[in-house]
Amino acid sequence: MKITGWEVLTLPDHGDSMMLLVLDTDEGLHGIGEVGIRSRQKAVAGALDHLGDLLIGEDPHRIEHLWQVMFRRGFFPADRFVSAAIAAVDVALWDIKGKALGVPVYDLLGGRVRDHVPAYVHLGDDYHERERFLDKARALAAEGWGHLRFAVPHAPDGTLDQRASMRAGIELFHQVRAAVGDEVELILDIHTRLDPPEALTLCREIEAARPYFVEDPLRSEGLDAYRMLRSRTAAPLAAGEQFGSKWEFQRLVEADLIDYARVDVGVAAGLTEAKKIAAMCETHYVKLATHNPLGPVTAASSLHLNLACPNVAVQEHQAEPELPELFTVRPVIRAGRVEVSDLPGIGVDIDREAARRYRAVAAERPHLRSPDGAFTNW
Repeated sequence: MKITGWEVLTLPDHGDSMMLLVLDTDEGLHGIGEVGIRSRQKAVAGALDHLGDLLIGEDPHRIEHLWQVMFRRGFFPADRFVSAAIAAVDVALWDIKGKALGVPVYDLLGGRVRDHVPAYVHLGDDYHERERFLDKARALAAEGWGHLRFAVPHAPDGTLDQRASMRAGIELFHQVRAAVGDEVELILDIHTRLDPPEALTLCREIEAARPYFVEDPLRSEGLDAYRMLRSRTAAPLAAGEQFGSKWEFQRLVEADLIDYARVDVGVAAGLTEAKKIAAMCETHYVKLATHNPLGPVTAASSLHLNLACPNVAVQEHQAEPELPELFTVRPVIRAGRVEVSDLPGIGVDIDREAARRYRAVAAERPHLRSPDGAFTNW
C-alpha cells in the first residue's frame, strides 16, 4: 500500500474553522486527521504542504518511521504549528492502518482497558448572569455529567483585571460547588490568564471546595514557575494543552509538578506521540485529561488513546459539530461519557463531496486587555 494523495478540508464550526486532513492510498482506503490549532491555520496549512510532499509514495503502515521523518527532517524541532500538522497526518495514518486490518485503533494501541471514557462538559462563559449560570450547572449535573468545567471570569468589555478576575473566580467556584453539591467534580480553567501571585491566591482559596483540578494556572512559556505554585498549594494542577511534544511535557511530569496532563492529540503530534506521553505520565502517577474543544475526529482519536491507556481520568467534550450531517459516522457521546466504538480505524468518516463545498476561515481569538490597555492572555 502507498500514499497517493492528501486533501485539506476546512469546515465551519460555530463561527470557527475545523481543519481536517484526508490521506488517500492506492488501495482505495483513506484516513482522516484533525489539526488541533485553529488560531493560525494558514501556518499549519503551509506545514501540511511541506509534509504532503514527504508522504507521497510512502507506506502508510510505517507510522513511527513517518513520524520521525516529519518531526525531524526539517532540522529545527517541530514545535506546535508543525506538530499540529504532524498530528493530523499521524491520526490519519492510524485510521488507515485500522481500516486495513479491520480493527479499531485502540486494538493497535494495546487493546481496551476500560468500557467507556469519562467526559466533562463546559458550562460556558455566561457567568455574568450568575443565577442562569448556576441553573445550567444544576441541569447538566442532573443530566448525568459528573465533571463540569468553567473559566475564571473577565469583564464583558474584554478587560481582564487580574485581581478582579481572581476574586470573581474564587466566588464563582464556591457558588458552583454549593449549587451542585459534593458529588460533582469541578474543573476551573485559569486559561493562563493570571500571574503567579494571583494564581496562587486563587488556588489556595478554593482548596476547601475540592477542585478536581485547576487547569493552566500559569503561562506555558516559563514552566519553572510551576515549582513555586506546586509547593504552596494543595489544589491539583493540570497543564499541557499548548504542548507540541513529549519534550515539553517532560519538564512538568518528571519534576512531579502536575497531576493531570492535558494532552491534545491534535496538537501534540498525534497518537504516536500521545501514547509515549501517556507512558511517561504513568511512571509519575500523572493521569490524562485529554484536551478537545475541537471536532469529532479529535474526539475519536482521544477516545482511542484513552481506551488503551491505564492512567486516564477524563476526556474533554465541548459541543457537537455545527454540520453533523457531513459526518457519516462519529463518536457517540452521552452525558458524562464517550462510548466505545468497534468500527475499524478511528470510527469517523465524512461526506467529502459535501465537505468540499465549504471554505471556512478560522475565527480571531478574543483580545483581552488589562485596565491600563496592555494586551494580555485570553
